[in-house]
Amino acid sequence: MENELIKVNSDYPPAEISPLEEKIEFWRQRVSLFLGPLLAGALLLIPMPGLSPRAHTLAAVISWVVVWWIGEPVPIPVSAIFGAVLCILAGVGDAKTVLAPFAEPTIFLFLGSFILARAMSVHALDRRLAYSIMSMGWIADRTWRILFAFGAIAALLSMWISNTATTAMMLPIGIGIVTANAAMLEKKTGRKTDPARLRFATAMMLMAAYASSTGGIGTPVGTPPNLIGIAMIEKFAGVKIPFFQWMLFAVPMLLIMYGLLFLLLYFLHKPEMPLMEGSREFVRQELVKLGPWSRGQKNSLAAFLVTVSLWVIPGFLAILWGSSAAITRSYGRRLPEAVAALIGASLLFILPLDWKKRQFTMSWRQALNIDWGTLLLFGGGLSLGNLMFETKLAEHIGQGLLRLSGAESMWAITFAAIFIAIVASETTSNTAAANMVIPVIISLALAAGVNPVPPALGAILGCSWGFMLPVSTPPNAIVYGSGLVPIVKMIRAGLLFDLTGGLVIWAVLRLLLPLIGLA
Repeated sequence: MENELIKVNSDYPPAEISPLEEKIEFWRQRVSLFLGPLLAGALLLIPMPGLSPRAHTLAAVISWVVVWWIGEPVPIPVSAIFGAVLCILAGVGDAKTVLAPFAEPTIFLFLGSFILARAMSVHALDRRLAYSIMSMGWIADRTWRILFAFGAIAALLSMWISNTATTAMMLPIGIGIVTANAAMLEKKTGRKTDPARLRFATAMMLMAAYASSTGGIGTPVGTPPNLIGIAMIEKFAGVKIPFFQWMLFAVPMLLIMYGLLFLLLYFLHKPEMPLMEGSREFVRQELVKLGPWSRGQKNSLAAFLVTVSLWVIPGFLAILWGSSAAITRSYGRRLPEAVAALIGASLLFILPLDWKKRQFTMSWRQALNIDWGTLLLFGGGLSLGNLMFETKLAEHIGQGLLRLSGAESMWAITFAAIFIAIVASETTSNTAAANMVIPVIISLALAAGVNPVPPALGAILGCSWGFMLPVSTPPNAIVYGSGLVPIVKMIRAGLLFDLTGGLVIWAVLRLLLPLIGLA
């Protein structure tokens, strides 16, 4: 959940940047600080035929916010709140209308899933699961299997917890394996070996970042663009996509994507040694350090499994009795995804660690460390999206883009939406990109008279596909800060994965959406 350049817990130091990068960041922030209001003022002075005064003002406000999202002169969540405040002050909407999206059910779905992920981190459940898989006999000491399993763990975990948190957790595991690999290579060749110069090190670090971002597409809660897009599709297109139905197309896509990612990283950065003796022992030693299963780990796992069960039950009810059956509709009304997440989160404050001492699985002090900024950013983005539709600004932009692009068919618009979102996600956080791109794509599809769901889904998934630069996502920034990933190699691998990933997204959506009733 990617709103800031780098966001890791206190166990991991922030990534270091070079003097040149520091200078670029300085000017990016300073220029955007003044460019935002100047652009907004200029837009207010330019006549915009066909727009109402409210829509004209909203266009100026959004231009200001977008510039600040890209340049980050203030934290991105603050920019989202500031945009909502400007809309109220400028008369685009009243306070009740503008601030209502900050209490949307999806906000509480985020809240519950964040608290569950925090519990997994606090009690080291995430690390236990990772080391347990890495110690399996099949992986043995072969470097290609180590790379494959390492990435598969990252992808699996990031389906349920933050991409950033997953990368931060996998980073020290990967560095430990790389260091052990360098020591073995040094012993074998008799020459001093710098881990930073190993192809295997680059592959492992890029795998930690890219697999975490890839895994986020697998479930609605995997990454913020998914939930943002689902909420906007329901609100602006009138189509609800349940948890289980999302997984019907997203999980097959994730499996294909991960296979391509593994092949790409393996052949671009082929390990120096096919066999790495002692890697499994290293992982097992780390697992031993965690000790036996703790009460906190068991409670966290129980709360997580309860939540996931509540999320997927509607899908099984729909399969057995149909989506229009009374039992399916009743379950959806009483236990929507947001309520299921809050039930799981609440269990963490009830399940005891030590009943006599009144210690529970999660304390409020620990819960305060979740990513509150994403909740604010989502609320602000949804607020601006609502106003874009209410004032018909989104319709105006959509019609303009339709005339410029010449795309008329649903799948041509979907293709364009995917790559527009990918480009946007390379320049700003994927959450901000989702807030910018998705409402415009929905309007574009509606203006063309086609089903807006496939184009919107293309934009949602494209927003998770920023792999070229350290600033594209926090996972990229985290592994770049390790010093094991040269920038040229990140750009090369990222560009190839951006292009192949965009094509796969389009192909899978075109193949599967008609089969599950979304196209």
